[in-house]
Amino acid sequence: MNGKKTLINISLLVLFLSAILAKETNTEHASMNSSMNVRHRGINCFSASPLYKVNVKEKLIAFTFDDGPHPVYTRNVLKVLNKYQGKGTFFVTGQRAQSFSSVIKELDGQGHEIGNHTFSHPSMRKITSLQLQKEIQKADDTIYSLTGKYPVFFRPPAGIQNSAVISAAKKKNHIIVIWSKNQDPKDWANPGIETIVRRVTQHAEPGQIVLMHDSGVNRTQTVKALEKILSILSKQGYKFVTISDLVRQSTKEKTGDECVDLVIKP
Repeated sequence: MNGKKTLINISLLVLFLSAILAKETNTEHASMNSSMNVRHRGINCFSASPLYKVNVKEKLIAFTFDDGPHPVYTRNVLKVLNKYQGKGTFFVTGQRAQSFSSVIKELDGQGHEIGNHTFSHPSMRKITSLQLQKEIQKADDTIYSLTGKYPVFFRPPAGIQNSAVISAAKKKNHIIVIWSKNQDPKDWANPGIETIVRRVTQHAEPGQIVLMHDSGVNRTQTVKALEKILSILSKQGYKFVTISDLVRQSTKEKTGDECVDLVIKP
């Protein structure tokens, strides 16, 4: 009986995926990635969009880094994360991923998560949905060419969410990730190491998503602040995980079950 149910479930899944793929009617569409949800014993892993915070009981926090990669600062961030057995989610631009492909491969090889931050970091206030879709796709293709994986998550530059952004993310099958309330320490402005540390640690809660930057102008303050932040929070029992890890943990805590995600590749 269990064997028959398994065959039926597999058949239904194949039919579902076939229907999705049948919609891709031209070469461009055929190369599009679709980050689709799969129900594993009834559990839908990635279902919320946009994400600001994930409800978890365990002391887990996701540190995210925008605008990279950078050949120096991204690697310095990695050293700090590794020191505290942490993993990060890096929202990279396609242009910089092309320029610093070795850094992207290091991120992927060390088990960190790579998200889409557009190809050229255009203004979200001036872009059309179609233009943004092309930006997202170009960045997706660049990341896939370097890692063999398509990103599930998309963060619009400046965290702007308007109709063009929401439409483009939906059409490209990406989950929008922003950041948690009070967890934008504005490290991009270089306000001082202790200021960055205080802004993050005084509001820390399980399931939060913290915004930081690993490229742009000098990011020495960010790297030094990150070292202090992780030291403080690790002593409080926090662990540092990816966005995907937060979502999986939330699902596990709510249902006692595991969940899996499926990325359909061209």
